[in-house]
Amino acid sequence: MILKEYGSDSKFELTEIAKPQPTENEVLIKIAASSVNTVDTMIRAMGKDLLLSPDSPALLGMDFAGTIEALGTEVTGFNIGDEVYGCAGGLANLPGTLAEYISADTQLIALKPKNLSMREAAALPLVAITALEGLERAGIKAGQKVLVHGGSGGVGHVALQLAKYYGAEVYSTGGGDRQTALIESLGATAINYKTEKVEEYVEKHTEGAGFDIVYDSVGGANMTNSFNAAKLNGHVVSTVSLLELDLTLAHFKGLSLHVVFMLIPMLHNHRRAEHNRILTKITEIIEEGKLRPILDDNHYSLAEVAEAHARLSSGEGMGKVVIEN
Repeated sequence: MILKEYGSDSKFELTEIAKPQPTENEVLIKIAASSVNTVDTMIRAMGKDLLLSPDSPALLGMDFAGTIEALGTEVTGFNIGDEVYGCAGGLANLPGTLAEYISADTQLIALKPKNLSMREAAALPLVAITALEGLERAGIKAGQKVLVHGGSGGVGHVALQLAKYYGAEVYSTGGGDRQTALIESLGATAINYKTEKVEEYVEKHTEGAGFDIVYDSVGGANMTNSFNAAKLNGHVVSTVSLLELDLTLAHFKGLSLHVVFMLIPMLHNHRRAEHNRILTKITEIIEEGKLRPILDDNHYSLAEVAEAHARLSSGEGMGKVVIEN
């Protein structure tokens, strides 16, 4: 599905393109499913106003799950027939996943969890890499109190499960009955940010001391809430830091701010093997039964990419939106 020009109302067109051929360190993958992330809708709407957008006509889509059909000459650790998942295209000069095939760098993929379907696995790479990278950089460890802002969202619902996996006591904000019910079902204590002020829930859950780690997947003006909720010398992880902000509070609390932008390895060919490492760890955690993706109830085919984008943008869904080939 090719996007011939950019714009929020631009149309995807079903187009026949050449089957990609893997280079020395790539594998050819038959794609079974691909998920939609907010960055995909941003690229579609903003085009070249975003430095990471590919030239048009563009083949978008970043996440995928599928089966290896061919190996590059230098590939080790993977075999034909392996089921894999990853985040490997759809930006800059990397062709995306809204197609039957992708030729992917092996450093950006890992073996798919055996206990997940292709649809479930395709929902995870971008959000799972983002979630675990942020927690690792904040020094997650057992016994800490962790607050996740936006725990029913794509990154948030993975981050709170991973924090629990590492032995933390996890709390998460949500804004309604559906969100708080999902947060509770994933094992975290839900906080309704619409009815509880930051000072109130910090006092209630930490006796006023603040949380060891605040994982902010909401960003924007909410960053100030994160600074208020963090303890002295605490850690704030942000996935949405595109704003001007007064850091006075962060200074006087001695906070460490970790900005996570997981597309850096893809954009700059910088430390790409970290994605393989993180995804391999995610596979291990999932196969232990400690992490599960939440998927939107609606199903979409490759020809229904526009509808899938609209579903994500509407905010009406709950869970990751997935496209199946």
